[in-house]
Amino acid sequence: MELIGRKLAAAVLAAGMLGGCVPDAAMVNGKVEEPAPQPKLFEGAYAARADGKYTLPAIPTDRVPVQYQRQTVAYTSNEAPGTIVINPRERVLYFVTGKDTAIRYGIAVGKEGFQWSGTAVVANRRHWPTWTPPPEMIDRKPELKKWEKGQPGGPTNPLGARALYLETNGRDYGYRIHGTPEWNSIGHNASSGCIRMINQDVVDLFERVPDGAKVVVMTHDGKMPTGLTLPPPPPKKAKPVAVAAVTAPAKPAIPSGLSNLPMLSPYGAPAAAEPAATEPTATSPSEATPPAPAADTPPETTGPLADEPSAVPAPEEVPDAPVVLPPAEAAAPAESQATDSL
Repeated sequence: MELIGRKLAAAVLAAGMLGGCVPDAAMVNGKVEEPAPQPKLFEGAYAARADGKYTLPAIPTDRVPVQYQRQTVAYTSNEAPGTIVINPRERVLYFVTGKDTAIRYGIAVGKEGFQWSGTAVVANRRHWPTWTPPPEMIDRKPELKKWEKGQPGGPTNPLGARALYLETNGRDYGYRIHGTPEWNSIGHNASSGCIRMINQDVVDLFERVPDGAKVVVMTHDGKMPTGLTLPPPPPKKAKPVAVAAVTAPAKPAIPSGLSNLPMLSPYGAPAAAEPAATEPTATSPSEATPPAPAADTPPETTGPLADEPSAVPAPEEVPDAPVVLPPAEAAAPAESQATDSL
């Protein structure tokens, strides 16, 4: 019995030793995962530097959050190296450099109402580009009208040191990836739809991006786009309607010389003048008509005021006509003579 027990113990021990040499199935079939590379900042990325005839001022990195500073990061993507992927929600831009790696830059994106998403290509590139504000922007900011023909490139130009011009299906919608002198806007929704970068960063990206590079702009909630989505067009500014000034009707002109008419006089109709009394004289029927005044001699008046209508002139006195007596033999009684003289 003792011999049998020893043999059984030896068998169990041998089985245990053999089991230790068999590899785990998970280890045989699985793949050893390599640790993801840690983000690595670029040393001296934001120091002052000469750029042609201009100088890029240094950026105070202590005032730029670390997640918005240029750095290499692990980034899983199906996009080919050389592709730009923009995440507006995180306000960062990725330049794909290889399998699961990218360079990340901090950016500023469109304000509420100016956000867009979709794919595009880099159709053009410019050093120290000229900036021309679109008419819609001039309507919102009339002070920009002085640049309607274009603002020359320079340190104060809103496009900064470099600009990448984007097109979708061969059409330019006005969107750019560009630098900015307003480096403190990075990490915010601050633009009118363009992608802003620190000048030192856009210069670095400009040197890496090939012509015709693909650009993917994700949706505002961080999802890959399914098509081009543009912001609604701004409402058209109503043009002011010119209102004609209301003028009082002109007073009718009164021709000279007609002020004595009652309907045109400011004092109304004049009072009728009473004719002067005259003594009856005996005249013959053929001599009873008084002489008419001359045509060019106005009748004498009593001299009214300049603004008053002239009074109706009194009729002139008719001079006494000579009395012709009948022959003595045909003389009539006195009563008949008096009657003929009336």
